Amino acid sequence: MSALDQAQTTYEGFVELFRSAILATVSAEGAPDASYAPFIVDADRNFYIFVSGLSSHTINLSATQRASILFIDDEAQTTEIFARRRLSYDCVARLLPRESPDWEAIADQFQQKFGELIETLRSLSDFRIYQLTPESGRFILGFGQAYQIDGKSLGQLRPIRGR
Repeated sequence: MSALDQAQTTYEGFVELFRSAILATVSAEGAPDASYAPFIVDADRNFYIFVSGLSSHTINLSATQRASILFIDDEAQTTEIFARRRLSYDCVARLLPRESPDWEAIADQFQQKFGELIETLRSLSDFRIYQLTPESGRFILGFGQAYQIDGKSLGQLRPIRGR
């Protein structure tokens, strides 16, 4: 199996190792914000987050419709801190209308994955579901093992060559 084939196999199962994503947003004024959110993902690699409308990242998503998400290996289980495996996507964010069938279906999936707390969150009017659709990304496996991901073909890694 080639290095690219091995990377591809690792990539295909990488997100399944996580229950939450690190979330980066920016305000309408350009102020950055880092946070996290539990997520679910669909077969098309759209990510969904269930977030409070009172949080800064939700206010930022509403203002800019942009986010970056990051999945990264636990540093306590990493032998080389400078070469942690990580996957990042630059995304377009879309608010799902609360009264839509999509909102209900995604909320049901959150409840299946995260339990009864979701029932309480569903009853709070400030909680919202955003769909984060990747436009591009990067998958890093270590030194010299960097791959580009194109939004048109999210399933296919392309090696990044040195300059």
